[in-house]
Amino acid sequence: MNLNDLSFEQAMERLEKITARLEEGDVPLEEALAEYKLGMELSALCHEKLKKAESELAKLVTNQGDEPFRLDGEES
Repeated sequence: MNLNDLSFEQAMERLEKITARLEEGDVPLEEALAEYKLGMELSALCHEKLKKAESELAKLVTNQGDEPFRLDGEES
């Protein structure tokens, strides 16, 4: 599977599993290096997805203007 096809949550879950496995310390060196590399790629992917979400949120807030955010049914 292409890493870019993963959702943020899927990438974070895989990253957490890799981190836990590496922290155990019983992974052979070559495998640990491969896992570390994958973890770094997943970390970068998560960072990019967060930046994109923050950018989209900023656009929504900017487009909303100074009007406060209200939940359905709330009065001003």
